[in-house]
Amino acid sequence: MSAGGQVPAEETLGSLEFVHLFEGAMPTGVSVSHTGRVFICYPKWGDDVGFTVGELRDGEMVAFPSPELNDNRSDADAERLVSVQSIVVDPADRLWLLDTGSPMFQPTEHGGPKLVCVDLATDQVVQTIVFPTDVALPTTYLNDVRFDLRRGAAGTAYITDSSDQGPNAIIVVDLATGESWRRLHEHPATKAVPPPDLRMVVEGQEFIERAEDGSTSPICMGADGIAITADGSRLFWCPMAGRRWYSVSVDALTDRSVDDDAVAATVVDEGDKGCVSDGLETDDQGRLYVTDGEHDAIHRRLPDGSWETVVHDPRLLWPDTMSVAADGHLYVTANQLYRQDKYRGGQDQRRKPYVLFRTPIDAGPVRLR
Repeated sequence: MSAGGQVPAEETLGSLEFVHLFEGAMPTGVSVSHTGRVFICYPKWGDDVGFTVGELRDGEMVAFPSPELNDNRSDADAERLVSVQSIVVDPADRLWLLDTGSPMFQPTEHGGPKLVCVDLATDQVVQTIVFPTDVALPTTYLNDVRFDLRRGAAGTAYITDSSDQGPNAIIVVDLATGESWRRLHEHPATKAVPPPDLRMVVEGQEFIERAEDGSTSPICMGADGIAITADGSRLFWCPMAGRRWYSVSVDALTDRSVDDDAVAATVVDEGDKGCVSDGLETDDQGRLYVTDGEHDAIHRRLPDGSWETVVHDPRLLWPDTMSVAADGHLYVTANQLYRQDKYRGGQDQRRKPYVLFRTPIDAGPVRLR
């Protein structure tokens, strides 16, 4: 026995700095504006969510852009926020709110699933894009979004449909017209990997859905994390239930004259990430980041194809969403998602606080404008 009775233990790698501790609802998304404003979202998954989008001000989370906008009147309220899964600051320093319209993963109704733009100079909503029912299906779960403001008259957005109950796809949005369309609908690369081909293990326990009666079912969430390359040429994504990730030509995605088979022909299997990832991100050095929920870590792939670990720390309990900020840090939420009651036999085993961390990366965000 070594001095002090200590035995060797797993070591950390990299550094984590606390940004905020959450004592209330579980957060998912984070995004940091060009001027350093920090925004968080809380989808309605069963916690008492006072507001689905908030801003960190003087150490406290407050409803953003207003309490009224966060007070929806129904799940089909096209004018207010229902259940926001992702928030992303675009290259023009506007905050986009991706509203699933699906509290508790319930079937969507027209008006609920939408993309809302807030001008951060005024904190006012300047655009709302409501998705038609043939784009946001009743089973659709809008998960994450990325932007290229150089494509089209006002730019283009790309969204993952991660549904665990229906078709998966990449949704493309023309920000000038509000028109949207599904691409790679039910393509194998957008689908969850079924058992026995995938066995996820977190904290020594198999990561599956467990009911109170002891019955189990696999996690079936498809296309989830999404990232666009620094030059805007390819879009990356990964199913949450899977260790491989994929990319597709953005030229093909956005060209309505290119048929679905031709789009699918540009899909590349980018290989095994070595982990299950909930979030993806890119920096202006061309490096692609992946969260590693199984090993409390974040890794990145360099432009030459090699990999390195940015941070590994046992406090990073389910790194969910990342945001590269202008201050040279990567921000990430850690929300213990896998400890929710649906995965632990009806017992909520999450332990507050949830955490917003940041780690230095000496790079800035991708700004395609």
